[in-house]
Amino acid sequence: MITIKSRKWLDEAVFKEILRIADYKGYIQGEGSIFIFNLNKALRSGYMYEDVVLLIQTYGLEIDRSGLEELKKLYSEVGVTLTWNKVQGLVEVSIPYPIYNRVRDVLRRVTARFSSKSRTGLIFRVLPYSLYVIKEEIEKLGIKIIDKDDLLRDKPLPISAKLTNINLRNYQVEALEKWINNGYKGIIALPTGSGKTIIGIAAITKTNARTIIITYTREQMFQWRDAIIKYTNIEPYLVGLMYSEEKRLAPITITTYQSGFRLINEVSPFFDFLLVDEVHHLPAEKFRYIALHSIARYRMGLSATPIREDGKHEELFPLLGGIVYYRSPAELAKMGYLAHYKIYTIKVKLTREEKKLFEDLRKQYRSLIGYSSFQEVLEAAKRGNEQAKKALRIHSQLRMLMARSKAKIDKAVEIAKRELSRGSKIIVFTQYVDQAKTISRALNAYLLTGEVPVDERKRVLHDFREATSDVLVVTTVGDEGLDIPDANVGIIVSGTGSRRQFIQRLGRLLRPKGGDVEARLYEIVLERTPEEAQARKRKKWDINNFLP
Repeated sequence: MITIKSRKWLDEAVFKEILRIADYKGYIQGEGSIFIFNLNKALRSGYMYEDVVLLIQTYGLEIDRSGLEELKKLYSEVGVTLTWNKVQGLVEVSIPYPIYNRVRDVLRRVTARFSSKSRTGLIFRVLPYSLYVIKEEIEKLGIKIIDKDDLLRDKPLPISAKLTNINLRNYQVEALEKWINNGYKGIIALPTGSGKTIIGIAAITKTNARTIIITYTREQMFQWRDAIIKYTNIEPYLVGLMYSEEKRLAPITITTYQSGFRLINEVSPFFDFLLVDEVHHLPAEKFRYIALHSIARYRMGLSATPIREDGKHEELFPLLGGIVYYRSPAELAKMGYLAHYKIYTIKVKLTREEKKLFEDLRKQYRSLIGYSSFQEVLEAAKRGNEQAKKALRIHSQLRMLMARSKAKIDKAVEIAKRELSRGSKIIVFTQYVDQAKTISRALNAYLLTGEVPVDERKRVLHDFREATSDVLVVTTVGDEGLDIPDANVGIIVSGTGSRRQFIQRLGRLLRPKGGDVEARLYEIVLERTPEEAQARKRKKWDINNFLP
């Protein structure tokens, strides 16, 4: 019991103020007015330890030293308690009843969800990515955080990590500084071949924090592991892989999106740095889960193309910190870090039979959709509208007809043969396996599709790398994840039409070639079809519009 006394006469206002923290016990001759401190009252009134001491000093009240020590001890046991719910991958926040009103607005801002009541207070659950927001906001209120599972503790690497065997380029240093100045959060957008992985590795050495790296493919996992070992003093045993065939948790753990989704609830408390490669994939509902359920205070996203045409890139920004740095292929080519390049748009025509079929399909499509946009048709189909579903099937037929046009295949073979005669190293990009096989046979070229086994892929890539002049035909399996050997010529026969895919394919040609070797990208489009408009639209796009 903590006793507070006043030997002076108390006016009504002061008396009422003291009653906000204590219960009045009466007046004792020779001692004065006697109050007994009431912790629940004080907390409900918003009085923390410092506030109570200030009130005592302001009004000349008396409390002995043992009473002050007991007061301090009482307050040391009051606070918001954090625990980890491993099953759901959520942070549980326990709030004592007396301070609930003080933290209610904080809970609302982080969209905390009520879980249950206990004898002493209320329990809420929050997504782990907002853990540090909760900490900052609650501590601003002067309320203690009781971190039972050490979620907020520093998680350093067991070594002082340093870069070795490499010097960062000027733009890589700039990108890293922008990320650091943004509170060790943000997305870095740089072209394929510009060394985004090196920036990520440098960030590990800057934070020196236990790190989980998320990659899109298994091949990228191995590339990250090898690069970390090659360019830092971090020993191989400190780098672990987590996927179907290997499961080794380490201070630096590398996993794929698919495996990361499955294991993040279990491993989240062990890592302070979340590093996401090919971050444009993260907005997919399944993959967003990784960022939402990670407690990492440091976050970095890497991509050549973080802006998505469906607008979902905006979901990345609160999860990772927005785009903090960007350089275009043209800028880095001008600096001498990437090859100079030219893009050639080659127009071809549908055959008479193809044109007739194209017009028939387009009429059917328009009769079904009227003036609706493609996005509106897509949404209607998702809601089960049969007419919209039929329109989508016709739209798919139109795209396949354009992509598989005989004239496009013939022109691709013609360009490839001409470039071979110049000693070029060529990658032909297609969307469809049957088209890729046709072109590969016509050119006696290497072929890489999703059907090719992993060992065969490695052999094909090795042989193409060793060749001085040859042709590699790839489907979408080559758009991301594979370390395709350098080439100086690309031919786009068919694709999705997206800006992202176009930029990724261009990036395959941009590693410096030495001397004055120029990279050339040919995009083959059909005249008087939507492909012409898509080609024009791609060239107008500018990521600078999305920078802060």
